[in-house]
Amino acid sequence: MRELFLNAEAFYTREQVHEALARAFDFPPDYGGTLDALYDQLCVCPPTQLTLQHAELLVDTLGNYGELLLRVIAGAAAENGDFLLNFE
Repeated sequence: MRELFLNAEAFYTREQVHEALARAFDFPPDYGGTLDALYDQLCVCPPTQLTLQHAELLVDTLGNYGELLLRVIAGAAAENGDFLLNFE
């Protein structure tokens, strides 16, 4: 199982979050950078453990979009048994 670590302190825009996730998970080039596209990719990712540090900052920085983003990531982890999510 691969282990990924992302620190939300580094994200100030939606685009930065999606770019970092795309790089970390090695999403295909046609990844759309939307919440729907993110959910689709995470639901089919190979065995992966993501540790998201300072996740609460996504809400502080991105507001409602940050809340939706966290729900999408958590929902994909619930759907895909090979995707584990940890918050620090």
